[in-house]
Formats: sequence, C-alpha cells, structure tokens
Amino acid sequence: MQRTHKIALVVNNTQKTYLSRCAGTARFSYNWALSRSQEHYAAFTEDPTLPRPNQFSLRRELNAIKREEFPWMLEVTKCAPQEAIRDLGRAFENFFSGRAKYPTFKKKGLHDSFRVSSGFFKIEGKKIRLPHIGWIRMRECLRYPEAKVVSVTISRKANRWYASVVCEVLDTGRCAQVGAASSTIGIAVGVSEYVCSDGCRHRLPRAYRRKERSLRRAQQTLSRRQRGSANYKKQRCKVAKIHAGIADIRGDWLHKLTSGIAVYNAVIVIEDLNVKGMVQNHHLAKSITDAAFGEFRRQLNYKTEELGHVLLVADRFYPSSKLCSVCGTKTKHLPLSMRHWICPACSSVHDRDLNAAYNLKAYAASSAVSACGEFLTAGIVLPYGVQSQVASVKQEQSVKPCVSKFE
Repeated sequence: MQRTHKIALVVNNTQKTYLSRCAGTARFSYNWALSRSQEHYAAFTEDPTLPRPNQFSLRRELNAIKREEFPWMLEVTKCAPQEAIRDLGRAFENFFSGRAKYPTFKKKGLHDSFRVSSGFFKIEGKKIRLPHIGWIRMRECLRYPEAKVVSVTISRKANRWYASVVCEVLDTGRCAQVGAASSTIGIAVGVSEYVCSDGCRHRLPRAYRRKERSLRRAQQTLSRRQRGSANYKKQRCKVAKIHAGIADIRGDWLHKLTSGIAVYNAVIVIEDLNVKGMVQNHHLAKSITDAAFGEFRRQLNYKTEELGHVLLVADRFYPSSKLCSVCGTKTKHLPLSMRHWICPACSSVHDRDLNAAYNLKAYAASSAVSACGEFLTAGIVLPYGVQSQVASVKQEQSVKPCVSKFE
C-alpha cells in the first residue's frame, strides 16, 4: 500500500526562488499541453486518420522544442514539465471515465506545486536533495524510513513549502491491533461536539469561529490595497496564513480523533448527512462547514479500510435523534433547538446527541446485520471475532442507563 508523509521545508530565499520557478514551469507545461491537446483533438475530429492526442506524444513534442522555444525550462529539473503533462493525462482519463470534470487551465499563485519522480531526489534524515538546488532542510524525518520512496511533490501553501513523500509500505503497526478491536460504536456528529455511544464527547476546536474576527479584519485590509501592488501581495499572504492555520487546527483534530476511533473499534456507525442541503441554512452554514462532516467520514472510510474494520453508514432518513433508545418509540415533533427530551411512552430523559449515538450503535445489529454476521447494506463481512459483539448490541441497549440529568 502507498502512504504519504507531508513535511514542512526550511528554505532560504535562493531555494524559495528555485521552487517557485519549478512550480511555474510545471504550470506552464500543463497549460501548454492542454492547449495543444485541444488543437490536436480539433484536427482529429476533422481528419480521423490523424492520431489521437495523448500525453506521450505531448511529452515528446515538448522535449523536441523546449531547447529553442523555452530555454528557461533547462534551468529547473526536467521532472517538473514531464510530470505536469502526466497529470494532464490522468485528468483526461478521469474526465472520460466520469470521475471528474473537464481539465481547466491553471492560474498563477493557486495550488503551486511540482513533482519529482523516483531516482531524481534523495532523503537522508531531515534533508532532501532535489536536482539543480541540492539539499533542503526538512522539519522532521520521514515517517517510513525503510519503505520504498515512489515520488515527492513539492507544494506551496500560505507562502510555506512542503514535501509530500509517497512511500510504498507493507503493513503499518496499527494493523496488528485488528484482532484486539472487537467493539461497536455509534457516533452522532454536531456543530459543537461529536458524541459517541460509549459516552465520550469530543468538543470541536471551532477553528474558523475563533479566527473569524482576525480573518475579517485581514480581508478588509486586503480590499483596501491596490491590486497587484507589493502591499497587496503581503496582505494576501497574511490572509492565506490565517486560512492555513484554520485548516491545520481542524485537520490535526480530525486525524487524531478518527485514528483513535478506527483503531479501537471494529464496527463504526455514522449517519449519511446531506451536508450540501444543510449549509443552505445560512444561520448554521459556517458552523456546519467548520465541523467538517464530510472530511470526518472520508478519513474514517480509508482508515477503517486499512485496518480491516467496518464503517457502516446509516440511511439518511433513519430517525436516530427522534427514536427512544430504551423503548423504541419515535417522537413526531423534535425541533433542533431541543437538546434534551422526555420519551412520551417510557418517560426516559434523553440527551439528543447521546440518544442518537445509542440508536446508531443499535442500527448495526437491527437493520444492517443479519443473523449470519453479514452486512446486507454494505455487502461486506465482519472481521473475525466481531459477529458475537454485534449480535449482543441489542441486549446492551436494553440495560444501558439513560441520561438522567441535564449537562
């Protein structure tokens, strides 16, 4: 399996200039290849006897003309333009297979990056060696020192440079804990906290809400600067730095949370939320976006797949909040502002999110798992030792005490 380790670089002005030129060369090559591909395809539609455009012919054409027409390309690594054209080829493959939209031209200053293939760079400790520029310091060592290094992508984010090293590894140390994990957990997500069926409450960092005031001031200052001036570029970097800090805080919290949940639970149940429809509520749109429901599900998806565990997604219309986890009675009217409610049938007092987590845990045994231990909805089989755990979920729910006081 392939794993990526993203490491921050410590660069001086000379190295920063060289990395910027490499990224600019990759961007120019990508746009040039996209333009030539459109021209070749237009000629192919008029004369079908002509060959179809492809990345191999574009790479050969660029190599033939770059010494005369683009001599400045020779001052940077040759991997930058070649890998950019390969990326364009993959973009067309994704487009024709229906996985992505038609490729568009890249703009300067947005997602600046370039890739260096294996054999053209070297990593030793906290240093990486790139063609033409030599050794560059890194903030930390490579996480997989014994793994086979496939490629490295150098990218810029908020005026800082990072190296994303792709490694070919066997099994991580976390995979050894697959047999030990045999529990089932339900997770109810919210705009202020994530609540698990084991009683744990994970408070959201609310990074955007905390930085919203400073971000608003920085953007107001940017709007008063003359576009294209030196002060405009400086202020733009400040705005980008605030955005990067928000993303880093949110990403760090999500990775730590999802890693802990995926390792110690064999079956994880979450809700299928319509996030696109939820953000139409302009009163909660910022909080919903700050909660990162989609990223939480994406990380759980690939981490459980790596460990051999199961991620079960409940139906979008499953009434996890309105269903009593003690007697199973469904409440008809339960507004979002009501965080605690009393069951009209059994008079049990429920915390809204905790009750939803209980019901999601029971969903694994009631509607998605058959008696033989196969997931009917997901179409996958539970890991060894989990079938008995899932079969006893209903019995645990019948004896689980309900929340008796407001917090």
